[in-house]
Amino acid sequence: MTRLWLKIIKNHRIDRHFTAPCEYGDIKSCLNEMCREADLPCPIWLDKHENEFLRFRKTVFSPDHFIESVDFDRLEIDFLDDSDKKHKSADPRNQF
Repeated sequence: MTRLWLKIIKNHRIDRHFTAPCEYGDIKSCLNEMCREADLPCPIWLDKHENEFLRFRKTVFSPDHFIESVDFDRLEIDFLDDSDKKHKSADPRNQF
């Protein structure tokens, strides 16, 4: 299962967060839909965000990346893919 995790950061803490099912190629429309449901303005997607997302499956939007004013320090999105996670603690060789 793949999901998009949206975090609203205020004063170095997660103020609110949301997750929604999302396919990797559909990130921008998922982000827009999540912002609409959370009553947030949609950020401007720049080449910087595209490059970060391709490299790290994560990107950060500052208040400068919004046309409207926002009351938080940053908005982060992470792409979560549960199918490719490997838990080291499940391997008995990694026990203490």
